[in-house]
Amino acid sequence: MLCKELTEKIEEVYPVSYACEWDNVGLLVGRANKEVKSVYLALDVTEEVIQKAVRVKADLLITHHPLIFKGLKKISDQDFIGNRVVQLLQHDISYYAMHTNYDVLRMADLAANRLGLQSIEVLEQTEPKEPEKGIGKFGQFASAMTVRECCELVKERFALSHIKVFGDLDRKIQRVAVCPGSGKSVIGEAIRKKAEVLITGDIDHHSGIDAEAQGLTIMDAGHYGMEHIFIEDMRKFLEERFEKLDIKCAPISHPFSVV
Repeated sequence: MLCKELTEKIEEVYPVSYACEWDNVGLLVGRANKEVKSVYLALDVTEEVIQKAVRVKADLLITHHPLIFKGLKKISDQDFIGNRVVQLLQHDISYYAMHTNYDVLRMADLAANRLGLQSIEVLEQTEPKEPEKGIGKFGQFASAMTVRECCELVKERFALSHIKVFGDLDRKIQRVAVCPGSGKSVIGEAIRKKAEVLITGDIDHHSGIDAEAQGLTIMDAGHYGMEHIFIEDMRKFLEERFEKLDIKCAPISHPFSVV
Protein backbone atom coordinates (compact mmCIF):
# COMPACT_ATOMS: atom_id res chain seq x y z
CA MET A 1 0.00 0.00 0.00
CA LEU A 2 1.01 3.61 -0.25
CA CYS A 3 2.21 5.52 2.78
CA LYS A 4 -0.74 7.91 2.56
CA GLU A 5 -3.20 4.99 2.50
CA LEU A 6 -1.71 3.57 5.70
CA THR A 7 -1.62 6.91 7.50
CA GLU A 8 -5.20 7.66 6.45
CA LYS A 9 -6.25 4.45 8.23
CA ILE A 10 -4.34 5.53 11.33
CA GLU A 11 -5.99 8.96 11.26
CA GLU A 12 -9.46 7.44 11.06
CA VAL A 13 -8.86 6.37 14.67
CA TYR A 14 -6.32 9.02 15.71
CA PRO A 15 -7.19 12.24 13.81
CA VAL A 16 -4.45 14.85 13.84
CA SER A 17 -7.09 17.41 14.84
CA TYR A 18 -6.96 16.04 18.40
CA ALA A 19 -3.31 17.03 18.81
CA CYS A 20 -2.52 20.07 20.98
CA GLU A 21 -1.91 23.34 19.12
CA TRP A 22 1.79 23.40 20.00
CA ASP A 23 2.36 19.86 18.73
CA ASN A 24 3.64 18.61 15.37
CA VAL A 25 2.14 15.34 14.16
CA GLY A 26 1.48 13.48 10.93
CA LEU A 27 3.84 12.75 8.04
CA LEU A 28 6.92 14.84 8.89
CA VAL A 29 9.52 13.43 6.49
CA GLY A 30 9.38 11.59 3.18
CA ARG A 31 6.99 10.66 0.43
CA ALA A 32 3.26 10.18 0.89
CA ASN A 33 3.20 8.10 -2.30
CA LYS A 34 5.95 5.73 -1.17
CA GLU A 35 5.00 2.06 -1.25
CA VAL A 36 5.09 0.66 2.28
CA LYS A 37 5.72 -3.01 3.01
CA SER A 38 7.66 -2.66 6.25
CA VAL A 39 7.13 -0.45 9.31
CA TYR A 40 9.43 0.21 12.27
CA LEU A 41 7.88 1.40 15.56
CA ALA A 42 9.67 3.35 18.28
CA LEU A 43 9.03 5.98 20.93
CA ASP A 44 11.69 8.46 19.78
CA VAL A 45 13.73 9.10 16.63
CA THR A 46 17.24 8.46 17.93
CA GLU A 47 20.37 7.60 15.94
CA GLU A 48 19.99 3.99 17.03
CA VAL A 49 16.36 3.89 15.88
CA ILE A 50 17.24 5.25 12.45
CA GLN A 51 20.13 2.80 12.07
CA LYS A 52 17.87 -0.11 12.99
CA ALA A 53 15.13 1.09 10.65
CA VAL A 54 17.71 1.15 7.85
CA ARG A 55 19.01 -2.33 8.73
CA VAL A 56 15.54 -3.90 8.69
CA LYS A 57 14.77 -2.07 5.42
CA ALA A 58 11.78 -0.22 6.86
CA ASP A 59 9.74 1.86 4.41
CA LEU A 60 8.01 3.81 7.18
CA LEU A 61 9.11 4.83 10.66
CA ILE A 62 6.37 5.63 13.18
CA THR A 63 7.14 7.19 16.55
CA HIS A 64 5.22 8.77 19.39
CA HIS A 65 7.47 11.79 19.96
CA PRO A 66 7.97 14.01 16.89
CA LEU A 67 11.49 14.46 15.55
CA ILE A 68 10.60 17.99 14.39
CA PHE A 69 8.87 20.29 16.89
CA LYS A 70 9.86 23.75 15.68
CA GLY A 71 10.50 25.13 12.22
CA LEU A 72 13.88 24.24 10.73
CA LYS A 73 15.83 27.00 8.98
CA LYS A 74 18.20 24.51 7.43
CA ILE A 75 18.40 20.76 6.89
CA SER A 76 21.97 19.52 6.77
CA ASP A 77 24.26 17.02 8.45
CA GLN A 78 25.72 19.87 10.52
CA ASP A 79 22.78 19.80 12.93
CA PHE A 80 21.71 16.65 14.78
CA ILE A 81 18.01 17.07 13.96
CA GLY A 82 18.76 17.99 10.35
CA ASN A 83 21.16 15.07 10.08
CA ARG A 84 18.44 12.64 11.12
CA VAL A 85 16.11 14.09 8.50
CA VAL A 86 18.91 13.71 5.93
CA GLN A 87 19.42 10.07 6.89
CA LEU A 88 15.73 9.30 6.55
CA LEU A 89 15.61 10.94 3.13
CA GLN A 90 18.83 9.25 2.00
CA HIS A 91 17.34 5.84 2.76
CA ASP A 92 13.89 6.76 1.45
CA ILE A 93 12.21 6.11 4.79
CA SER A 94 9.02 8.07 5.30
CA TYR A 95 8.47 9.22 8.86
CA TYR A 96 5.18 9.68 10.74
CA ALA A 97 4.59 10.98 14.29
CA MET A 98 1.48 10.56 16.44
CA HIS A 99 1.91 12.39 19.72
CA THR A 100 -0.75 14.31 21.67
CA ASN A 101 -3.52 13.06 19.39
CA TYR A 102 -2.58 9.57 20.59
CA ASP A 103 -2.28 10.86 24.17
CA VAL A 104 -5.78 12.32 24.10
CA LEU A 105 -7.44 9.35 22.41
CA ARG A 106 -5.53 6.36 23.77
CA MET A 107 -2.42 6.63 25.96
CA ALA A 108 -3.97 7.48 29.33
CA ASP A 109 -6.78 4.94 28.91
CA LEU A 110 -4.19 2.30 28.11
CA ALA A 111 -2.22 3.18 31.25
CA ALA A 112 -5.30 3.35 33.48
CA ASN A 113 -6.46 -0.05 32.28
CA ARG A 114 -3.02 -1.55 32.92
CA LEU A 115 -3.29 -0.35 36.50
CA GLY A 116 -6.80 -1.78 36.90
CA LEU A 117 -8.44 1.55 37.69
CA GLN A 118 -12.22 1.76 37.97
CA SER A 119 -14.72 4.58 37.36
CA ILE A 120 -12.30 6.18 34.90
CA GLU A 121 -12.83 9.75 33.71
CA VAL A 122 -10.69 12.31 31.92
CA LEU A 123 -8.25 14.28 34.06
CA GLU A 124 -7.75 17.44 31.97
CA GLN A 125 -10.24 18.15 29.17
CA THR A 126 -8.84 19.32 25.84
CA GLU A 127 -11.96 19.18 23.68
CA PRO A 128 -14.75 21.55 24.84
CA LYS A 129 -17.40 19.71 22.83
CA GLU A 130 -16.16 16.27 23.90
CA PRO A 131 -15.71 16.31 27.68
CA GLU A 132 -14.54 12.69 27.71
CA LYS A 133 -11.45 13.56 25.66
CA GLY A 134 -8.30 14.97 27.20
CA ILE A 135 -4.91 14.48 28.84
CA GLY A 136 -4.60 11.94 31.64
CA LYS A 137 -7.20 9.89 33.48
CA PHE A 138 -8.65 9.84 36.97
CA GLY A 139 -10.08 6.75 38.68
CA GLN A 140 -9.70 4.54 41.70
CA PHE A 141 -8.39 1.17 42.75
CA ALA A 142 -10.92 -1.48 43.79
CA SER A 143 -9.50 -1.27 47.30
CA ALA A 144 -7.02 0.95 49.11
CA MET A 145 -3.32 0.12 49.12
CA THR A 146 -0.17 1.76 50.40
CA VAL A 147 1.96 3.96 48.19
CA ARG A 148 4.68 1.31 48.49
CA GLU A 149 2.29 -1.38 47.22
CA CYS A 150 1.20 0.93 44.40
CA CYS A 151 4.85 1.41 43.42
CA GLU A 152 5.28 -2.35 43.09
CA LEU A 153 2.13 -2.54 40.98
CA VAL A 154 3.32 0.22 38.64
CA LYS A 155 6.79 -1.34 38.33
CA GLU A 156 5.26 -4.70 37.46
CA ARG A 157 2.70 -3.38 34.95
CA PHE A 158 5.19 -1.08 33.17
CA ALA A 159 8.31 -3.26 33.48
CA LEU A 160 10.24 -0.73 35.57
CA SER A 161 13.15 -1.18 37.96
CA HIS A 162 12.54 1.95 40.03
CA ILE A 163 10.15 4.83 40.73
CA LYS A 164 10.78 8.22 42.36
CA VAL A 165 8.22 9.09 45.02
CA PHE A 166 7.33 12.41 46.66
CA GLY A 167 5.31 11.35 49.70
CA ASP A 168 4.87 8.83 52.50
CA LEU A 169 5.37 5.27 51.25
CA ASP A 170 3.07 3.93 53.99
CA ARG A 171 0.17 6.25 53.13
CA LYS A 172 -3.04 4.48 52.10
CA ILE A 173 -4.33 5.55 48.70
CA GLN A 174 -7.25 4.71 46.43
CA ARG A 175 -8.07 7.77 44.29
CA VAL A 176 -5.60 7.87 41.42
CA ALA A 177 -4.64 10.27 38.63
CA VAL A 178 -2.45 8.92 35.84
CA CYS A 179 -0.72 10.89 33.09
CA PRO A 180 1.91 9.05 31.00
CA GLY A 181 4.76 11.27 29.86
CA SER A 182 5.28 14.67 31.45
CA GLY A 183 2.63 15.35 34.09
CA LYS A 184 3.69 18.55 35.81
CA SER A 185 0.92 20.51 34.05
CA VAL A 186 -1.86 18.29 35.45
CA ILE A 187 -0.84 18.46 39.12
CA GLY A 188 -3.37 21.23 39.78
CA GLU A 189 -6.19 19.29 38.15
CA ALA A 190 -5.28 16.14 40.09
CA ILE A 191 -5.47 18.14 43.33
CA ARG A 192 -8.83 19.65 42.32
CA LYS A 193 -10.22 16.19 41.68
CA LYS A 194 -8.98 15.15 45.13
CA ALA A 195 -6.66 12.48 43.79
CA GLU A 196 -4.45 10.96 46.46
CA VAL A 197 -1.66 10.03 44.06
CA LEU A 198 -0.54 11.14 40.60
CA ILE A 199 1.38 8.57 38.58
CA THR A 200 3.35 10.31 35.83
CA GLY A 201 6.85 11.39 34.77
CA ASP A 202 9.23 14.36 34.51
CA ILE A 203 8.46 15.83 37.94
CA ASP A 204 11.03 18.31 39.24
CA HIS A 205 11.98 18.86 42.87
CA HIS A 206 9.79 21.89 43.62
CA SER A 207 6.73 20.53 41.82
CA GLY A 208 7.03 17.28 43.76
CA ILE A 209 7.38 18.76 47.23
CA ASP A 210 4.71 21.40 46.56
CA ALA A 211 2.25 18.72 45.43
CA GLU A 212 2.97 16.66 48.54
CA ALA A 213 2.36 19.72 50.70
CA GLN A 214 -1.13 19.93 49.18
CA GLY A 215 -1.94 16.31 49.90
CA LEU A 216 -1.00 14.77 46.55
CA THR A 217 1.57 11.98 46.51
CA ILE A 218 3.63 12.00 43.32
CA MET A 219 4.98 8.83 41.71
CA ASP A 220 7.46 9.68 38.95
CA ALA A 221 7.74 6.53 36.85
CA GLY A 222 9.65 8.31 34.10
CA HIS A 223 8.61 9.77 30.76
CA TYR A 224 9.84 6.79 28.77
CA GLY A 225 8.90 4.49 31.66
CA MET A 226 5.17 4.92 31.10
CA GLU A 227 5.00 5.82 27.42
CA HIS A 228 6.87 2.86 25.96
CA ILE A 229 3.50 1.08 25.97
CA PHE A 230 2.82 3.00 22.74
CA ILE A 231 5.10 0.64 20.80
CA GLU A 232 3.30 -2.59 21.60
CA ASP A 233 -0.12 -0.98 21.34
CA MET A 234 0.58 0.35 17.84
CA ARG A 235 2.02 -3.00 16.78
CA LYS A 236 -1.30 -4.64 17.64
CA PHE A 237 -3.21 -1.81 15.96
CA LEU A 238 -1.33 -2.26 12.68
CA GLU A 239 -1.40 -6.06 12.78
CA GLU A 240 -5.17 -6.06 13.14
CA ARG A 241 -5.62 -3.84 10.10
CA PHE A 242 -2.77 -4.78 7.75
CA GLU A 243 -2.20 -8.53 7.61
CA LYS A 244 0.62 -8.37 5.04
CA LEU A 245 2.54 -5.54 6.67
CA ASP A 246 5.96 -6.44 8.10
CA ILE A 247 6.05 -4.75 11.50
CA LYS A 248 9.16 -4.51 13.65
CA CYS A 249 9.54 -2.74 17.00
CA ALA A 250 12.35 -1.00 18.81
CA PRO A 251 13.28 -2.93 21.96
CA ILE A 252 12.35 -1.39 25.30
CA SER A 253 15.47 0.56 26.22
CA HIS A 254 15.37 3.30 28.85
CA PRO A 255 17.36 6.38 27.78
CA PHE A 256 19.29 6.71 31.06
CA SER A 257 20.86 4.59 33.79
CA VAL A 258 20.42 4.82 37.55
CA VAL A 259 23.80 4.16 39.18
